[in-house]
Amino acid sequence: MGVRSPALRRPLGLRAREALAGYLFLLPWIIGLVCFVAGPMLASAYLSFTKYDIVNTPQWVGFKNFVDIFTKDRLFWPSMRLTFKYALILVPFSLVGSLLAALSLNQALRGTALYRTLFFLPHLTPIVAAAVLWGWIFNPDAGPVNHFIRSVLQVESAPGWFRDPNWAFTGLIIMAMWGAIGGNTMIIFLAGLQGVPQELYEAAAIDGADAWAKFWNVTIPMLTPTIFFNMVLGIIGALKVFAAAFVATQGGPAYATWFYALHIYTRAFKYFEMGYASALAWIFFFIMFFFTYIQFRASRRWVYYAGEVE
Repeated sequence: MGVRSPALRRPLGLRAREALAGYLFLLPWIIGLVCFVAGPMLASAYLSFTKYDIVNTPQWVGFKNFVDIFTKDRLFWPSMRLTFKYALILVPFSLVGSLLAALSLNQALRGTALYRTLFFLPHLTPIVAAAVLWGWIFNPDAGPVNHFIRSVLQVESAPGWFRDPNWAFTGLIIMAMWGAIGGNTMIIFLAGLQGVPQELYEAAAIDGADAWAKFWNVTIPMLTPTIFFNMVLGIIGALKVFAAAFVATQGGPAYATWFYALHIYTRAFKYFEMGYASALAWIFFFIMFFFTYIQFRASRRWVYYAGEVE
């Protein structure tokens, strides 16, 4: 029989047992990360350099998929421009709207809890149900919006909304705003507002500041970390728009709502061009990574953290 070393006979220390317990609790998450995130990402990275249709074995084609995307894909650039246009419109308006809603709900008024619940309800509506609901609201023939336009505003030619290439994009923006203004962004803004020290408002009042001066010189600077956080998440979420267009318009009419994520989905699950779709997805990943990196670099100039020491 071998002789055990003193190190092996020594019981685990408290810190080692805590570390072991921590890793055991992390193990399900690590397994999920490897199996459902890191693994598929590495697989798609390989498939992006292949021609793969699920049935046949992947054939290595090098950079052909990427070259075809930039030179032959007639929907790549239009879908990319449309996606960025969607984000450019939705993100600023949803941020401003959510901030205004949070400011309104941060007042110590009777029934505030009920109002907060009502504001948050649209965000809880599943996107498929919301798309069906707004499809009825925007129905050109029997929808309440066009009924209001014809009967109250006395306008004969009401918009076709999801059936009209000139109005489908606007309809999706309105539907997205309905769910975004009272959603998580508003809740995060509300938490940020409640974290602003009241002493700062009192000091500003002593200096003679009015409500606007307090908002601009106290509230906004203290909310810059919250604004930055919501902006990053908002841009990523807007660029990933898919479900609303897929359910409400299927990318139409006449490709008026053909967003980039819908383009990836169509290539992958309609034409089964998995290699090509993987290349599209990786281009999208690097674009989002680049814009997120730029936002983090730019945030150093305008985001104020109370705990930082100059």
